[in-house]
This record gives sequence, C-alpha cells and structure tokens, in this order.
Amino acid sequence: MQISNFITLVAGFVFLPIVFEIARIFGLYAIVKEREAQVFTLFGKVLGTLQEPGLHFPIQHFGAKALLVPFFGERHHVDLRLRQNYLRDQMVNSEEGTPMGVGIWYEMQVIDPVAYLFNNANPEGSLEANVASATISTLSNLEMAKMLEDRHPLSQKVREIVSPMSEQWGYRLGSVYIRKVAFTDRQMVDNITDKVVKRLVQVTSAMKQDGENRVGLIKSQTAFKVSQKMAEAAATRPAVVGAALNQIAQRDPEILDAVLKVLEVDRLMKSDAEVELLPKESKTILSLGLE
Repeated sequence: MQISNFITLVAGFVFLPIVFEIARIFGLYAIVKEREAQVFTLFGKVLGTLQEPGLHFPIQHFGAKALLVPFFGERHHVDLRLRQNYLRDQMVNSEEGTPMGVGIWYEMQVIDPVAYLFNNANPEGSLEANVASATISTLSNLEMAKMLEDRHPLSQKVREIVSPMSEQWGYRLGSVYIRKVAFTDRQMVDNITDKVVKRLVQVTSAMKQDGENRVGLIKSQTAFKVSQKMAEAAATRPAVVGAALNQIAQRDPEILDAVLKVLEVDRLMKSDAEVELLPKESKTILSLGLE
C-alpha cells in the first residue's frame, strides 16, 4: 500500500507538469499575467484578446476555433505596463542661432493590443521618432530665454502633437517632460560662465556699496539728531541754571555768593590760565594801591 502511494506521488510530480504543459501547448488553457494581454490569431486574422488576469480556457471564449490556434495561428503576448523612455541630446537651434542639446522624458502604455501589434511594425521606434521630431519642431527657433524657462508648456505642446498618432497605433502617450536644455558649444559655455561670474562680482560690489551708503546715511542722520539734541540741551541750560540761582538768591544770598565763587574758581581752573596768589599782607599789594 505504501509503495503504491509512493508511486502515485512520484507519478503526480513527474507526469502532471508534463500533462499541463501539453495542455497549454495545445491551447486548452491560458494563464494571463497582471498588466498583460494575449492576442490570438488564426489564419492571419485576429480571433480575440484576453486581458483579464487569471486562468482562461480559450475554447470557452472563442469556441472550437481556439483548438486550431496552436497549429494554424499564433498567440501574442503584449506588455500593458507603463513604460518610460528618455531621449538625450536632441539638437535644436535657438532664435539667436545657438546650438542646444535637449533631453526629453516620456511615458507610454498600450491601450489597444491589436492595433499595437498590427497597425505599426515598430511602435516603440515610431513613438521615439515622433517625440523627437515634435520636440525639435516645437523648440527650434525659439528665444533662448523661453526655451530655458517655459519647459512645462512646451512639454504639453509636444504631447498634444504626438498623442493623436500614438492612439491610432494602439498606445497612449503619458507624461512628457523636457528635462534638460544644455549648451553644446564648450567655448560658449565658458563665455557664459565668465559673464555670470563677472555679473555676480558686479552685483556683489553694488550690494556692498549700497550697504556702506546706507550705513553712512544712518550714521550722519544719527549724528545730526544727537548734535541737535545737544544744542537744545545747551540752549536750555542757561535758563535752568538762572532759574535755580534766582531761587537760591531769594532764599539765602550768602549761599548764592558762595556758589558764584565756586563757579568762578571752576572756570579759572578749566581755562588753564596762570594764577599767581599773593599774601594779603604783601607790600606789592600796597604799592599797587589794591588795598
């Protein structure tokens, strides 16, 4: 009993895959993968298309004719995934006559497997050629500034040009974007670099000079306001001092006399004048008649 079970198990592992492969070859069933389509043709004509992922039985969809496909027809596998491509260095000339290299990125996806297979012998190559020619025709003879700055609307224009033809060939053109616009002449690149550096130096110097001018203006305005306030304070000082002396004179004349003497001595000391002090009993004072 155990030997028979073992033989059955071995036979299942060995013969079942062979049986399934033979059934697949003869078109008894078909397995459709995600984002894939299978197109069945018989005697040069399209029999039908399977796009739903999973296990399918062609005879259920196309009738008994499906059994003739392995002998008199063909089964085509079409990839429905979103694909991307990047075209480098598409040469265009600006309005100023400057040679420019343009890089453009685009997406494509098959939406009609039958048209994709039979309406164009090389759909990918045709799409690439159409995108390249549309890019060149759109960007040629444009102003350099517009070519460098308006890449988004220019990309949309390229897509509008290419999309109608691509849909006739069974695929849809997705996003299109002009990613790079570069100068191809090395000498021109060096000249532009030198001009940019000189312009940056000029702008930096102008900013520095403007800053210094602003600082000088602020200093002069501050000095003017300070001198104005000092002058106002100096003009106010005599009135304030005079009013204080008047109050002192009204209250105590002796204190006023002492204050005046102190002020006089202070002014003499600040004037750096030479002062000679003589004793009160000096004969020089008598001879001069000062006493």
